[in-house]
Amino acid sequence: QVHVVESGGGLVQPGGSLTLSCAASGTIDSIASSGWYRQAQGKQREFVADITSRGRVNYEDSVKGRFTISRDTAKNTVYLQMSSLNPEDTALYFCDVVVNYKAYWGQGTQVTVSA
Repeated sequence: QVHVVESGGGLVQPGGSLTLSCAASGTIDSIASSGWYRQAQGKQREFVADITSRGRVNYEDSVKGRFTISRDTAKNTVYLQMSSLNPEDTALYFCDVVVNYKAYWGQGTQVTVSA
């Protein structure tokens, strides 16, 4: 079983920055990939960014150049550095971790961008 916990969310002003963390624990041989998703109120969950075991990264178009996904393999932790935040980035941010072809999700961390 794998347990995933996101943290680092909060209230930030437009133009500000936040760094989210996603820590995985439990029975983990290796993490195939990890990703960040977000769900704004009243909308469907959408892809934000992901990173594979080989370090390949992908970003949703609206966050390219503003968000950076990275990982600490030794800590089984994935980060999402977010900058130039705007109100449209307000959402509940989720992380998923793929281990042995199964995806494990956390409960999410809220990011609110408001003046």
